[in-house]
Amino acid sequence: MDVLELARWQFGITTVYHFLMVPLTIGLSVLVAGMQTAWVRTGEQRYYKMTKFWGKLLLVNFAMGVVTGIVQEFQFGMNWNAYSRFVGDVFGAPLAMEGLVAFFVESTFLGLWIFGWDRLPKKVHLACAWAFSLATIASAYFILAANSWMQHPVGVTFTDGKPTLNSIWAVLTNNTALAAIPHTIAGAFSVAAAFLVGIGAWHLWRKRKSDDEHRAVWRSSIRLGGWTGIVAFAVLAITGDFQGKLMFEQQPMKMASAEALCHTEQPASFSIIAVGDVASSNCEDVKTFNVPALLSFLAHSDFTTEVKGVEDLVTEYQARYGTNYPDDPQLGELAGQPVDYVPNLPVTYWGFRIMIGFGAISAGTGLLALWLTRKNRIPDTKWFPRLALLSIATPFIGNSAGWIFTEMGRQPFVVVPNPSGVDGVWMFTARAVSRLTAGEVWTSLIALTSLYAVLGVVEVFLMRKYVRGGIEGVIPPKQTDDSEGKDELAFAY
Repeated sequence: MDVLELARWQFGITTVYHFLMVPLTIGLSVLVAGMQTAWVRTGEQRYYKMTKFWGKLLLVNFAMGVVTGIVQEFQFGMNWNAYSRFVGDVFGAPLAMEGLVAFFVESTFLGLWIFGWDRLPKKVHLACAWAFSLATIASAYFILAANSWMQHPVGVTFTDGKPTLNSIWAVLTNNTALAAIPHTIAGAFSVAAAFLVGIGAWHLWRKRKSDDEHRAVWRSSIRLGGWTGIVAFAVLAITGDFQGKLMFEQQPMKMASAEALCHTEQPASFSIIAVGDVASSNCEDVKTFNVPALLSFLAHSDFTTEVKGVEDLVTEYQARYGTNYPDDPQLGELAGQPVDYVPNLPVTYWGFRIMIGFGAISAGTGLLALWLTRKNRIPDTKWFPRLALLSIATPFIGNSAGWIFTEMGRQPFVVVPNPSGVDGVWMFTARAVSRLTAGEVWTSLIALTSLYAVLGVVEVFLMRKYVRGGIEGVIPPKQTDDSEGKDELAFAY
């Protein structure tokens, strides 16, 4: 593999790994703050126990997210310094806001929350939980604003061969960002919801034959996770529809690739599933099961609009951005070669469907959990806790598939041209990579992948330890009857 491919693999591996932690932190932080709010308002011990148990798991996940996230910004200088020089004037602002405002607020109030149980008044301590949880959302907002600029560059002029920021407000209110943010946050809640349902169901089943004093904790956790998962999926569907319409306008090739739509159609059918090689140059080799005219509706809210196919879009892209890469030695083997404007069709086609399918499975499990726990029922079937545990993985897979589709679907661009934006504000991925040798990138790829594997083992070990420990693992038995929850230092957060 050449330097470009190795650098893309490294960024993909580290980013997807880091993003496994991010949605759980975002979703769980808000839910834990809600649990603590219920405890402060009602004084019920089940909410206090829920806050302590799920809060412990939140802290473990947050710590791992911080460790794995540090590498992300370093990679801009390691493997992508040409890209960093090109977008540095734009990216500096939102990334600085994320670090100086959001992350520092997160860290400060998380520390106050951890060590303030027996030192701060209840309501002040609760405010720290909410400040931390809202700061995680703010952090995601600034990161998504930066990412959305790559998908749809706005708020810049083109000066001396690179974009220069002239409106941070335009970057922060980019319609691509405003669509991505609620979609991503809803995805985070779906992850946290499945986490609550799976672990809660396992604990209920584990002590089904004994008089478990914490049974109300697990049942309430399942109910909260079930409702959260259903609402999150509804928000995902609504915001996903809005995102799709924007993509048809801003990145028509990405959406044509998501459907493996070779030829322009009017009206265009939505492919549910395909049989055959969707990357085949001969579209007739692929058999698809379609819903007539649905793709036209998803693209433009009517059933008659034309949707351009991959082949026609390639012709348009070649006319606007060139048929060949520049004859530049920095491009290595790609110098002077034809530009392939078609993303990896199997990845985009199946990634899009995996994202939707696994999200629906997660919501379905939440709905099933609500049904089985209705009217104070306790599920007594062996298959439900197994299904709920397995379903924890489904929103993680759906979220990861969605991001892989989003990022690989914009290839061969690292900064996608804005059809109505400033000329010149776009960049081929091949031009963004650093001037390194393949051996250097192999070294960092192997080192980081190995390190992340070790961190993965640590994460699983700690999560398994505290999940299996249950309530007793975070609250000593002598404290479970203390309705005020004093002497919190004994809980050793």
